[in-house]
Amino acid sequence: MEALPLAVTTGWASGVNAYACVLILGLLGRFAGADDVPHSLTTTPVLIIAGVLFAIEFVADKIPYVDSAWDAISTVVRPVIGAVLAALMSGQASNLQQALIATAGGLVALLSHAVKSSLRLAINTSPEPVTNIAASSGEDVAVVGVMSLAAFNPEVALGIAGVLLILGLIAVYFAFRLIRRGYVRFKAWREKRSTPATGSSAVSPDWGGGAGKEK
Repeated sequence: MEALPLAVTTGWASGVNAYACVLILGLLGRFAGADDVPHSLTTTPVLIIAGVLFAIEFVADKIPYVDSAWDAISTVVRPVIGAVLAALMSGQASNLQQALIATAGGLVALLSHAVKSSLRLAINTSPEPVTNIAASSGEDVAVVGVMSLAAFNPEVALGIAGVLLILGLIAVYFAFRLIRRGYVRFKAWREKRSTPATGSSAVSPDWGGGAGKEK
């Protein structure tokens, strides 16, 4: 179970940007002497494929609405990659331990993916691209930084990933709370505009020259 901190951290990173996670781990294992990185991730085909997919996600993740569509496609991909990476990190562990570690990595990846995609939906309520670019760039930096640390100090990286995950959950809660409040106000404003004025009572027209009177 010594691989659990690295596996869980990898799961968090996979839920945010799986291809960047694979690419960073592979590069560190091949060129920086990160011994905990499985050899299969350091091979040239894996690095090329991860690099190409990361380049595609790097662009798609910064375009309003395209990023949410990409997140929808990645709903299965990211947790699966998180589980596979976690299983690889378990090394020579028993079958039961490998299953537990892989499950933990996949579940954490699914949770972090849910946080990422939810925040991106909230951001897309304001379709200007600046916020999307800033959020995506921040996620890229976080994944690169945490995974670089995790390859050499997985316990510290796990703590940072845990804090980032909690902060993400809090951000999702407040973001959708603000969106709901704004929607309620907008709905009330529309209803107020569509309701006709009722301040004065209707008076029947007087075709005979006198005021309309009741008999």
